[in-house]
Amino acid sequence: MSRGPSDPLLPRNSGEREPDRIAQLEQWDREIVWHAFTQMAEYQPLLIERAVGCELIDAAGRRYLDGASSLWCNLHGHRHSRIDAAIREQLDKVAHVTSLGLSNSTTIRLARRLTQLAPSGLNHVFFSDNGATAVEVALKMAFQYWRQCSEPQPERRKFLAFANAYHGDTIGSVSLGGVERFHAMFRPLLFDVIRVEAPDSYRLPKGIAPGDALPYYLGRFEQALRQHHRSLAAVVIEPLVQAAAGMLMHPPGFLRGVRELTRQFGVPLIADEVAVGFGRTGTLFACEQEQVAPDFLCLAKGLSAGYLPVAATLTSTAIWDAFLGSYADSRSFFHGHTYGGNPLGCAAALANLELFDEEQTLAGLPPKIALLRQHGRRLAELPIVGDVRQCGMIAAVELVRDRRLQQPFPWVERRGQAVCDLALRQGVWLRPLGNVVVIMPPLAISLEQLDKICTVVYDAISRLSGDVQDGR
Repeated sequence: MSRGPSDPLLPRNSGEREPDRIAQLEQWDREIVWHAFTQMAEYQPLLIERAVGCELIDAAGRRYLDGASSLWCNLHGHRHSRIDAAIREQLDKVAHVTSLGLSNSTTIRLARRLTQLAPSGLNHVFFSDNGATAVEVALKMAFQYWRQCSEPQPERRKFLAFANAYHGDTIGSVSLGGVERFHAMFRPLLFDVIRVEAPDSYRLPKGIAPGDALPYYLGRFEQALRQHHRSLAAVVIEPLVQAAAGMLMHPPGFLRGVRELTRQFGVPLIADEVAVGFGRTGTLFACEQEQVAPDFLCLAKGLSAGYLPVAATLTSTAIWDAFLGSYADSRSFFHGHTYGGNPLGCAAALANLELFDEEQTLAGLPPKIALLRQHGRRLAELPIVGDVRQCGMIAAVELVRDRRLQQPFPWVERRGQAVCDLALRQGVWLRPLGNVVVIMPPLAISLEQLDKICTVVYDAISRLSGDVQDGR
């Protein structure tokens, strides 16, 4: 395709009209780019040209507070000088080195740093490029481990996961997933999973009081383990918060109880911290909240502070040793990704981790967490808000038709999206999960910016409440 002088991909000429350039890009975006989890027949483009700090800037120069951290991955803000410089410095050395037979000093240093920061016993790192692949790696490692460990148990080929779980979109991670609307289409392709009731602190089973939630859910989990542990390769959990399920919060102590039971029954534990890792819950890793060390730890999103696709699966020496032997033994882990351990991404990740120390990121979170909680109490008073739940810098506002009955709005009404559309007009970008409005800004958000995000959400839900009461 030839490019004319007014092609939107080229620098603008003095006679070119900016609205025409933007309109052409929007047309191509609607007709050529296939967006994730998006009905393209209804898609309305929002073209982000630049970003700085906690603000996104669109093609027309309008600014929006990034209330969803560019889908939960940005930590220190956009265009942070420290991370920008680390990537440029690495670019002057080498942009890519394959991990198949080669290595790179930046990749090695990141692996070493992760083992120093992670829960105890996670001494080995396998790099991939996104959250789904980090989980896929853990699944395949666990499966292969039981065929190669000192006392092989090849009958252990199943996995236990929770209802409404989300672990990514590859076939293995989708098999673990329990979000029906996302995954029902692909059921013929998936392997069987032992499914356990999700430990939901809001919608409790009939007859279960809030104070009884922890023993009830742990009891259900123990029952499943007792029945199936001899066939399980691993248990997979999103620690503390099931993100894509609508920021479903687990009862305090549940993660710790799961770890104790998996040890009792001899089943490895895979902790998927793709969404909740790197400060989101108030500690660097969510597992730290309940002093849990899993057998596998899956990381992505915030690992590179939202800059580049980097993921890691950490595991123990016991797992590592089962893969050692001679070439003729064929015990290698037969899995790999072209860009796994990419030096540019690893440089961004190292700078990200250094910023946690240099800027005392975690120490600065308590006032922000408190302000988010304060706004949550106010939001909870609105008539269509059924629940406001929070874990550290993760907050979720669930909209319901009937508060007393916890009756949701039909998902096709897109009430959560309606709130986000109203917020966008006020300069705040958010992305809902069905009827759940998620507030998950960069950790670097200022108190003033956080106050604006929460105030805009309150005003948007207030307006929607009026529409609902008027029958709209």
